[in-house]
Parts: sequence; structure tokens; C-alpha cells
Amino acid sequence: MAVITKITTQQKNKDRFNIFMDYGKGEEYAFSVDSDVLIRFQLKKGLEIDDFSIIEIQFQDDIRKAFNLAVNFLARRMRSEKEIRDYLIQKEVEEPIINEVLHKLAAHRYINDEEYAFSFVRTQMNTTDKGPDLIRMELKDRGINEAIIKHAMAEYPKEDQVEKAIKVTEKLIKKSSKESQRIAKQKAEQFLLRKGYPFEVIHLALNEAETDKEQDEEMEAIRYQGEKAYRKYSKYSGFEYEQKMKQALYRKGFSMELIEKYLGESKKS
Repeated sequence: MAVITKITTQQKNKDRFNIFMDYGKGEEYAFSVDSDVLIRFQLKKGLEIDDFSIIEIQFQDDIRKAFNLAVNFLARRMRSEKEIRDYLIQKEVEEPIINEVLHKLAAHRYINDEEYAFSFVRTQMNTTDKGPDLIRMELKDRGINEAIIKHAMAEYPKEDQVEKAIKVTEKLIKKSSKESQRIAKQKAEQFLLRKGYPFEVIHLALNEAETDKEQDEEMEAIRYQGEKAYRKYSKYSGFEYEQKMKQALYRKGFSMELIEKYLGESKKS
């Protein structure tokens, strides 16, 4: 048995207390505890404590410290159970303590994977251009189980996916003023795929979006691409030059009719 001889408040953290004890060889520092642990175990000067009680007190204090870490981590935004577990592992918290902390957080309703999943889907849907497949993958990476993911993804119905994909497509087409209409559509399709939209939604979006360029817009695009091709193939002449230019512009997505028109225009100039 040992006797508590003194309890002092830590200077840098007023919620933690240093416990000094006499193990029979005089007073010495033993350990520190959180205020909640101090109150829970009714620690005070003159109290006798056995070795088992000291181990239990320190275990409960480790839980309290890890709990505070988790709460501070949660203060920035909602987190899934897996995110908190990974964070505490990174902080070198032992697994038994992590399990206790997660149980305590759930009891206080600080974590709830279902609420987290619904909130995550709504936030991604309203603030990003991500498609459902990418959002579903990100939820899986955060440790959300398939049943909850399926339930939460109902917040992002197909009609909303198509509407978002149409807006993204039209925005990309406007930015692709120097590309042919065909290449601009291909780039939009590739972008939507990377963002996690299913093929069916992409097909509907490309059909419904206002992607058709005016003739003068397409002409401006081929002039831009034509100038770039000219700098590359100007060393050629005659039939060889025309073939090189036609091949280059065709690969850029322009129709042969428009290519012929551009080459005729460039000859005159």
C-alpha cells in the first residue's frame, strides 16, 4: 500500500493534477490524472492505494486522455468510427483504450456512422462535382459498411446525378473553346468518369447538355488548332503538307468538311 502525500495542479493544464505518494521511502511523484478521474476515484491527501487501484486509475486516465484527443479531433468536423480509430492509432493509443473510447463516444452520440454517411453524401452532392461512384468509394474508405452506404446513397437520386453531370459538362464545353466539339465531349466524358458518374448518367448528360457549338465557334477552334499544326508541318509543301494537316486536324476531332474549308481559307490568306 502507498499513501497520497500531495496533489498539485499542473501549470500548463489546469484540468490535470500531479499525484505524489509515499511508498515507504519518502514522498515522490507517482502519476498525473485528469480532473474527472480525480473526482471519480475520490483521490485526496492521506488516501491509501494498492497497486491494483493505481493500475486501474492510470488505465482510466489513459482512456480520458484519448477521449479528449478524439473529441478535439471531432470538433473540426464529423468523423466516422474508422477515422477516429486511425487517428488514435496514429497517436500511439493502445487498442483496448481505443475500444473504450469508441464505446464512450457512441454512448455520448458523438459518433454515428449512419448519420455521418447521410451528412457526407449531402455535403459532397451540394458542394462538389463528384459522382455517386466516387462518393460511395470514399465512404467505403472511411469504414462505412455497405448497408449504410446503400441507404445513404438514396440521398443522391439519379435525376440529381444527371442534373449535376449536365452542369459539369456544359461548364467544361465552355472552357474547351479551342477544342473541336468531338474532343470537348470526349474530355467531358473522361472527366465525368473520373468523378465517379456511371455510364448511363454520362450518356444522358451528354445528350441533354447544350454541347453543340455554333459554326463560327467550331471555325475559331480549327483555326487555333490549325495554327499549331502549321508550325509543326510548315516544312512540308504541296500534297504532303495537305495530308499532314488533314491527318492532324482529323485527329483533333474536326470533320473533313470543316478541314477542307479551313485549308481553303488558309490558302487564300
